[in-house]
Amino acid sequence: MRIATTSARKNSLRAAALVASAAMVVVGVQTGSASASGDKGHGGQALALSAGQRASLIKNAQGGASSTAAKIGLGGKEKLVVRDVIKDADGTVHTRYERTYDGLPVLGGDLIVHEKKSGARSVDKATDAKIAVPSTSASVAPSAARKSALGVAADAKSTKTDGKAPHKVIWAADGKPVLAYDTLVTGVQKDGTPSKLHVITDANTGKRLFQDETIESGTGTSTYSGKVDITTTQNDSGYELNDGARGGHKTYDLNQGTDGQGALFTNDSDVWGGGRQSAAVDAHYGAAVTWDFYKNVLGRTGIRGDGQAAYSRVHYGSGYVNAFWDDDCFCMTYGDGEGDSHPLTSLDVAAHEMSHGVTAATANLRYSGESGGLNEATSDIFGTAAEFYANNPADPGDYLIGEQIDINGDGTPLRYMDKPSKDGRSKDYWSSSLGNVDVHFSSGPANHFYYLLSEGSGSKTIGGVSYNSPTYNNSKLAGIGRDKATKIWYKALTTYFTSSTNYKAARAATLKATADLYGSSSAEYKAVGDTWTAINVK
Repeated sequence: MRIATTSARKNSLRAAALVASAAMVVVGVQTGSASASGDKGHGGQALALSAGQRASLIKNAQGGASSTAAKIGLGGKEKLVVRDVIKDADGTVHTRYERTYDGLPVLGGDLIVHEKKSGARSVDKATDAKIAVPSTSASVAPSAARKSALGVAADAKSTKTDGKAPHKVIWAADGKPVLAYDTLVTGVQKDGTPSKLHVITDANTGKRLFQDETIESGTGTSTYSGKVDITTTQNDSGYELNDGARGGHKTYDLNQGTDGQGALFTNDSDVWGGGRQSAAVDAHYGAAVTWDFYKNVLGRTGIRGDGQAAYSRVHYGSGYVNAFWDDDCFCMTYGDGEGDSHPLTSLDVAAHEMSHGVTAATANLRYSGESGGLNEATSDIFGTAAEFYANNPADPGDYLIGEQIDINGDGTPLRYMDKPSKDGRSKDYWSSSLGNVDVHFSSGPANHFYYLLSEGSGSKTIGGVSYNSPTYNNSKLAGIGRDKATKIWYKALTTYFTSSTNYKAARAATLKATADLYGSSSAEYKAVGDTWTAINVK
């Protein structure tokens, strides 16, 4: 694959980026990001804040955190730490906080304070339990917690494990808060994916309470994007894969290694592709499309919303058939597939995995149970939306997940959004046992919700692909369009979801988001409610 990006084109791109940036500041101050979304007439659309404006709001919110804690009824030992601030066009401010208790982090204690311009205030909490423990002195020694965590990692088939020193936390994600240890165990999973496993153990009984693998991995393929334009940077000796128009995203070559950042891709000319460069071009392109999708469709600049880019690493390991997002390095990593001959660098992989970063920076949905399914569905939803946004004839948008990689060996995709159960493992509808299903399959009902809300039920052909989507209650749904469905899910994720959001709470959150964007008496609001009912979430 040959990729041509001329210096003249890059100059025009930079000029366009400056104009767009200047225009966004004006839009952010005057009308919010309505122009980016195409939605007007409702004040619930978030303003497109510059990195400086966002940082200023966060600083001001942290300065008033003690007062806010008192106003919302927190105890004297509790403190609030600001994670993010969103301001809507109507003046409503949504401030996302983490909590501490007596200086200890409260896991599952996150909350969002919504304050209208009038001063009216409401709160969404990950837990309604009162945060209090009899004592912060532990009966179990840290060494015992570490040993227990290493045993959990061994059971999970992680190798070369190293348990870091446990630290005390308050575990509040499952009912009554308890004093606990959080132990990070690092190593390698069975398939070669790095492992960063957090194991939570009761600090007084030693009982394991929870475990969470923070390396969120997926699958994909390479070189399906055809001939594309990429943005590079000229240096003294040639060019490098450094996208100055998108926060300085860089693409590195790990050269089959598994540690470190790798070597930045460079080239004598600005024509890229062939050999080891093809995977790098795909990764660089995928990152650019994902950046543009979030900025131009959803008004979000960068994964964390701060204008800073992540980076990509390709050629990870030997025969590694996967790709993963790591929030610690704030980077995306791709393996080369079976025999190191099929790099997993497709667009849908890039958008899916980097969307895990967006989830981590916002709701931070716990990667377990129903919240874990919603986490995975969020990446499928935005990966699908980004694929449609790219409008690339070499990889047309569709509601099939991983349709190009043929991981099943028979040409079928990994997942189907119109009828998730067609993969043989995913669930079409919510049930009380959904939380016990692997998160990649408990994502099914939320993926189904997104398809139904976008396109409606029944048999149809979209972009040459045939779909036939059923409903739990045999209702007939028309759909409101993919763009609106995408914006509703994003608004709910960034403004109302918490770390413990389950399907019932997701219904409430998306209805709030729809009311903000389109009004509570709108056709969109009714459609959202009807669509949740159609997947058995009432």
